[in-house]
Amino acid sequence: MDYSRRILLAFAFSAAALTSACAQNAPLDAAGRPLEPLTVVTQSGEHKFMVEIADDEEERQRGLMFRPPLPDDRGMLFQFPRAAEQSFWMRNTPSSLDIIYIDPRGRIVSIAKHATPYSEAPIPSNGAANGVLELRAGRADEIGAKPGDQVKHPFFRP
Repeated sequence: MDYSRRILLAFAFSAAALTSACAQNAPLDAAGRPLEPLTVVTQSGEHKFMVEIADDEEERQRGLMFRPPLPDDRGMLFQFPRAAEQSFWMRNTPSSLDIIYIDPRGRIVSIAKHATPYSEAPIPSNGAANGVLELRAGRADEIGAKPGDQVKHPFFRP
């Protein structure tokens, strides 16, 4: 198959996927992919979010850089292939975030609240995590999230 035909086919498949997502009225992330539902279960109840997925190195590096503040019901879930000590920073991120580190079973390991915009200071997980949820600053307190609380998403295996 020649190069131009491959490009045309790739474009057609991408357009079909986007059309399908739009037809289902699914909200889309910044790259045009459907957002995924995620629930944080705290003492105050179940709190539902629609999240962008960052599951490859390029997406994890870019994260929420250069982006406006997240709405209350949105977030970004970073997925790592294995649980390990994680560390994030706020380079080129203009709005404050709550950074929630999550273990493979979906349990919250730790929460860094109100991370400073544009800071390059490392923010460690203080424990093994393979998931990291970023929410608008203050949301973790608003929903009562604490270490040990459950995060429900197909990525985690309780």
